[in-house]
Parts: sequence; C-alpha cells; structure tokens
Amino acid sequence: VESDVAKAIADQLRVKLTGQEERVITAKPTDSPEAYDAYLRGLAYNLKTSATPTNLIAAQKYLREAVRLDPKFALAWAMLAYAEATGYITQNLQPTVALREEIRQAAETAANLQPNLGEAAFAKAHYYYSCLKDYDTAERYFEQARRLLPNNSQIPESLAYVARRRGQWDQSEAYFNEAERLDPRNVSMLAQRGLSYVSLRRFPEALRKYDQVLNITPDDVDTISQKAAVLQAQGDLAQAGALLAPLVPPADDSPTLEIQAYQAILERRPEPIIARLKELVAKPDPALGYINGELRFYLGWIQQVTGDHAAAEASWRQARTELEPFVKDQPENTQLLGDLAFTYANLGDKAAAMAVADRAMAAGTPEKDALYGHFPLEIVTRVAAVAGDSDRAIPALQKLLSVSYSGAIGGGTPLTPALLRLDSMFDPIRNDPRFEKLASGAERMK
Repeated sequence: VESDVAKAIADQLRVKLTGQEERVITAKPTDSPEAYDAYLRGLAYNLKTSATPTNLIAAQKYLREAVRLDPKFALAWAMLAYAEATGYITQNLQPTVALREEIRQAAETAANLQPNLGEAAFAKAHYYYSCLKDYDTAERYFEQARRLLPNNSQIPESLAYVARRRGQWDQSEAYFNEAERLDPRNVSMLAQRGLSYVSLRRFPEALRKYDQVLNITPDDVDTISQKAAVLQAQGDLAQAGALLAPLVPPADDSPTLEIQAYQAILERRPEPIIARLKELVAKPDPALGYINGELRFYLGWIQQVTGDHAAAEASWRQARTELEPFVKDQPENTQLLGDLAFTYANLGDKAAAMAVADRAMAAGTPEKDALYGHFPLEIVTRVAAVAGDSDRAIPALQKLLSVSYSGAIGGGTPLTPALLRLDSMFDPIRNDPRFEKLASGAERMK
C-alpha cells in the first residue's frame, strides 16, 4: 500500500523518479510486519527536532528490536547505525568503544545484505563522520549515497555537517540551502541550521530558524528551550524565562533541563528548579549513564548560588562519584570530561580539574572539529575562573569570544559578553579590569 501511495504522490507532483528510487519504493524491505512496525517507530524518533537522549534511546530501542525480529532487514540495520552514530557524536548515547563497534557492524551488515542500498552507504558515511572523524572517507560515502538517492535531503544535510566540522561555514550553508530546497519541512535539519547560526553568533537568524521549526511542530519542547538558550546568550532573561517556565521535561531530556537550570543560575533565582533536580537525581536512569552525574553537578551549582554551600559540596562529591567510573570507557567524551573538571574545580581540587581539562583539550581540537573543537578551551577557561586564576582564564576568554563554536554549558551557546556578566562561574575573576572589559563587550566579538 505504501509503495502505491508513494508512486501516486510522485505522479501527482510530476516528480521524475530515477530507476533506483522506483526500485526502492517498490521493494519490500521486510516480510515481518512486527519488524517494520518497530522500524517505523525508531524512524519517528530519529526524525524528531533534536537528537536528545530521550529520542536517541527510544530510536535505538525500536531499531534494535526491528533487526532482532528480522536479521535480514537491511534498511533497519542502516537506520540503527545512523541513529547510534548520531548518539555517539552528540554524546547523548554513551560514546563507548562498544557502541562504536556496534555502529560499524550495523553499517557493514546493511551493506552486506543490500550492496546497492543508498541508506547503507549513508550509514557507513556516518560511521566514518561520527565515530572516526574521517571526513574524507565520510564524504566519499555520502557522494555514493547521493548517486543512489539523488533526491534525499539528508545527504546534503550531512555534507553540511562535514563542512561545518571542517570550519567551512559558507560551504555548510550552501549544503543546508540545498537540503532545505529538497525538504523544507525537515525539522531536524532546520534545527541544525539554527545550531550553525548560534555557533556563529548570528542570533537573529537562529531565532528565525527556530520559529520556522515551531511553525511546523508547535510547542516542541526542545526547540522552545533552544530558542530560550539564544535569548540567554543575548542577555534577555525575561523572554527566556517566559519560554522555559511552562516546560516540564523528563530526566532523559537533559538538554532542556540544563537550559532551565542555567536560566535559574543566570537569574540568581534557583529555588524553583532545585526540587525538580533533586527528584530526578534521586531516581537515576541507568540508560542515561554519565548524564545522571551531569544533572547532579548542576544541582550542586544551583545550591551554591543559593548560598547552601554544604549541600552544594555534598552534591558535587556525589557527582564526582557518579562521573569518574565512566571516564575509562569514554576517554574522549569531552562533555563528560567537562562535567568532571567543573566538579573537581568546585570541590577546590584545581590540579585534578586542570588535568581533566587538559585531557579534554587533547581529545578535541579545532583542527579536528571546528564546531566543538573550542569546547575544551571553554572547560579550561571555566576551571581557571572558578580557581580565581585570571591570568589563565582571561586570554582564553579573549580567544573564545573571537571564534565560532558550540559551548560547554546550558544550551551549547558560545560565550558572549552578556553571559560573562550573568554567569556565576566567573564571579571569582569578575573584578579584574580585563574581565570587565570583555564583559562590557568593548572588545570585538566574532
């Protein structure tokens, strides 16, 4: 039935299908209705606006079920590899060596089952892009996938990601334009365009892109929270707070929770979120892995802002206990390393904090990754600020304010003068005239 509908739509729209696309439409991907149902459920989560732990864990669950029910379901193997690769690179699934190997095997299985399946080439491309940061090989597989699926918007979208990681921002935008022409209602792609604008500090354009997403999916919690994060970076806490106040995200939507927590910290009015975070960390979800410790770090930070230093120290000690075991299996997880470095710093262990921050610097560099490569420098900067080390923090801040990147706290916005003025982590160096100049915006910001 779906094949007939797809062909009828193509006829009505006068879309000329290639021979390969017509074969894809008419082919029956599996003989198991149960496997196909699980695949569709996984696909639905994979097409959500944001690659949050909520969506990725659910996509992984259903796609694993699909290939369990039909081990010869090549399309499901390809989609599983893609979903897990997204989780690996975003660090919203636990980015372990075991997960990386599962991604490789899923992509290989899809290719072995159907060598001419465009989605299999697409999955292999994402393995090289997400897991190995081998952008040249990834690009070759994306181009192979494009030849098999010439009208698939996810291929130019993915090439936009590759260009972005290489620091080729104009080329990335050109690929995004191509992807949007092919599928103007692809909310995941539109949200990623918003992320690019945020990283470039083109905040008005980011807000317009998020509004475009909300016109398609009204009340989408992840998009609303990302919009609030942009407003935070601009210093507009009133509008950001108005957007965030009605949201009640679950524990596995940690990005929204952390944006709400950051809002409370920036406002220095953290009481409303404390009870929610306490409730969530009291019943940690094992599937979230290190993210449970991350939420507990935020709880400690908020308790510190309220002046309850004893409670903050207790939370940070527990966060340290929860975070440390994950480092062995996730040695290049810069988000985890950042959480641990901030925790050590706030517990007064500057040496341990700097050692972990330096480890993050080695794991991710701008040469490897222009989007997140300056993320570790923000970790170093914040650790130095907490320790009161202005001489190390301020040159790093000058660098961060001059480059495009995705940030280490809250909604991943890069640092701005407004955030420097509001963020309590910079209080120990706030009276340094050099910091005051940066926070005033007197120095040119990229």
